[in-house]
Amino acid sequence: MAKPSGPSCNLNCSYCFYTEKTALFGEGVEPRMSDAVLEAYVSKYISSQDTPEVTFAWQGGEPTLMGIDFFKKVLDLQNRHSQGKTITNSIQTNGIMLSEKWCGFLAEHNFLVGLSLDGPREINDVHRVNRAGKPTFRSVLEALRRLRKHGVEFNILSCVTRESAKKPMDVYHFLTNEGVQFVQFIPVVERMPNARADELGLKLALPPGPWQPDAPVTGWSVDPEGWGDFLTAIFDEWVRHDVGRVFVMNFEWTVAGWAGIRHTVCAHSQRCGDCLVLEHNGDIYACDHYVYPEYKRGNILTDDLSRIVWSKQQSLFGAAKETGLTAQCRECAVLWVCRGDCLKHRFAVSKMGETGHSYLCEGYLNFFTHSRPYMMKMLDLISSGLPADHIMRLADDPMAIYR
Repeated sequence: MAKPSGPSCNLNCSYCFYTEKTALFGEGVEPRMSDAVLEAYVSKYISSQDTPEVTFAWQGGEPTLMGIDFFKKVLDLQNRHSQGKTITNSIQTNGIMLSEKWCGFLAEHNFLVGLSLDGPREINDVHRVNRAGKPTFRSVLEALRRLRKHGVEFNILSCVTRESAKKPMDVYHFLTNEGVQFVQFIPVVERMPNARADELGLKLALPPGPWQPDAPVTGWSVDPEGWGDFLTAIFDEWVRHDVGRVFVMNFEWTVAGWAGIRHTVCAHSQRCGDCLVLEHNGDIYACDHYVYPEYKRGNILTDDLSRIVWSKQQSLFGAAKETGLTAQCRECAVLWVCRGDCLKHRFAVSKMGETGHSYLCEGYLNFFTHSRPYMMKMLDLISSGLPADHIMRLADDPMAIYR
């Protein structure tokens, strides 16, 4: 993932883990990707891919702060360095900058847009405010409708906090009533700062590591039980009414996991480490959640990209997702789909007293256990040549689900 504007953002979301990273790049510095870094990234990234299609993911901070002209330059460089490959782009945005002009540009060049929206006004505006502390719901909703008007492909990314986890139907029905077809729910889990965070001038604790003792979670972090209940409540609604009409990525990953298909999301992959982050200045880090000095892997201007990705250091980082599983995880009935959750969340203690266990374990266990019979029945339907949405006819019949 590339972050052309670094951690800069025009919002001040209270739960954001990334905007504070400005402290790592110097006070008063406005992070912006230079032409040299951009061209090095585009050319090296395309050259390093042995596939006929190459996808660029632009994130932030807020990448639209770079302006349309920057992305025109991106397209020009991609065309120049394409080597005959098909190039696609996705962009994750808070939507504030998405004017008619922006939406027209995104539509013309087939950008896939990820739009951040946590739910209806009373949920979204609890944490998602602008730099003046003003609510953002209306602006984002207008952006959503503009994207639809221009025919831009988009999905919604909704962060789930301790408060919003208590209102799953409010969130889900708001999104479906707005005609959203694709949505991904992200659990907000952050911890209070520790000594190492203070040393770096950060307001949140670093991810688990040898220097990272336990730290309490923030007041807005979703609790494990709440996360599981949130997913389960929405799943029960979806499996009865919306299969084939609404695509909840969390459920797509789950059924793929039970089918034995390699996960496309790192949090539930057997191993991770292949989703590195390029900062605005060319620095490359192990992961979006690990942009800290300890996890810097090199710089796009001076280092070979493939060597960074396949370095021993990065390989060990990714392998730790599997090798670092606690005994409780290794013996768990849902390990096949959970895979121990994201490394960032592994700061809890297992029932057997081992450190490095997922904080969200209880929630994931409850959700995966509850949804498994329905997921397996959907796989049975598909293997029999029937569409998965037939599950909606059976969801209220335990005999049909369990036999």
